[in-house]
Amino acid sequence: MTDRSRELFLKAQEVIPGGVNSPVRAGRAVGVDPIFIQRADGCYLWGADGKRYIDYVCSWGPMILGHRPPEVIQAINDALENGTSYGAPTEMELNLARMIVETVPSIEMVRMVNSGTEATMSAIRLARGFTGRDMIIKFDGCYHGHADSCLVNAGSGLATFGIPGSPGVPVDLARLTISLPFNNLEAVEATIKKFPDEVAAIIIEPIAGNMGVVLPDKGFLEGLRKITRENGILLIFDEVITGFRVSPGGAQELYSIMPDLTCLGKIIGGGLPVGAYGGRRDVMSRVAPDGNIYQAGTLSGNPLAVAAGLATLMILKNKEIYVRLEEKSRFLFSGLTDAAKRAGVDIVINRVGSMGSVFFGKNPVVDFGSVKHTDTSKYRSFYREMLAQRIYLAPSPFEALFVSLAHNEKIMKKTIDSAFNSFKKLGNMQ
Repeated sequence: MTDRSRELFLKAQEVIPGGVNSPVRAGRAVGVDPIFIQRADGCYLWGADGKRYIDYVCSWGPMILGHRPPEVIQAINDALENGTSYGAPTEMELNLARMIVETVPSIEMVRMVNSGTEATMSAIRLARGFTGRDMIIKFDGCYHGHADSCLVNAGSGLATFGIPGSPGVPVDLARLTISLPFNNLEAVEATIKKFPDEVAAIIIEPIAGNMGVVLPDKGFLEGLRKITRENGILLIFDEVITGFRVSPGGAQELYSIMPDLTCLGKIIGGGLPVGAYGGRRDVMSRVAPDGNIYQAGTLSGNPLAVAAGLATLMILKNKEIYVRLEEKSRFLFSGLTDAAKRAGVDIVINRVGSMGSVFFGKNPVVDFGSVKHTDTSKYRSFYREMLAQRIYLAPSPFEALFVSLAHNEKIMKKTIDSAFNSFKKLGNMQ
């Protein structure tokens, strides 16, 4: 931590809980205080003391084009000339909605909100209202925002700090959320058999990104789709991270699975705060004012966020970009695998497209249980070594790393070389 960041962090702790506005940023899982960021460009961040870092957090995913892409900055500036917020409909939000509907396979109608948490919270309320049922099923280690219904065995910050839930969540509400092991269809079947006609929805990150990256086993998502259809349960895909990241149409396009509802965020705002939920027309038409299930938001469809999102998605319409992202990501993560092998350190890398995770250990990582059995102390040391070499990784073993269009081969070679040096030090410590 630099002197200027330390000074800012001490001041922040006087007025902000923990000195940060989102828990993982505090860096406690990796034993460091946070670096305060001054600016960003391309694949770089500059700290408050002016030191430059190669960024693989990418604002936790949305900066798929890199920081400050000219087209997005221009779109924001153009929108800013007309105002910052109207609380009224605009043509731009219509255009963004059309682009989402055209691109994401399962979405026939979409409603804009302000965050991923709002998107999942709204989708769950809609599922309960549509089905007339109260229970939801989620999966251990999957994080769907900080709404009360979702803070049961969640990932992300809760996993980072070892918090199983949160005080303030009513026990009666927590009882309506059942959390099951990821990739375990038998547990899902047994639960639905135990609670027939009570489960409104199954919500899942189709590719988990909040316990680190964990891939669905072959047949798992297909099995969920079959079970939900047979039992009148809505299937909700939380694609806040994977939407427009692993493919233009998200994980559902990648795996050819059609959920009933989809939650989006991150990339569709081009780096600005945004979220959305959408899906089947008959379900979405139950949302007010057409229907009787209420959801609202003054800043939903904010013109600056919509402008940034539109500019980003327009660029991503070129599918060649995803080919390039795949090539970059394969180069980086295969290079990390080779570097660990040369250094004599055991790692497991889970990757889909331009998102992946480095786990320390030998065994496959397939669910939250296996994630928790990886060597998080080694990740802690690895993080600190990489930071010292100006490589900025997620400050938690339970988060993903992201590759952007701005990362080039020279930068990734430097990252791999830095990783080899870090792995060597870890190997010497064994």
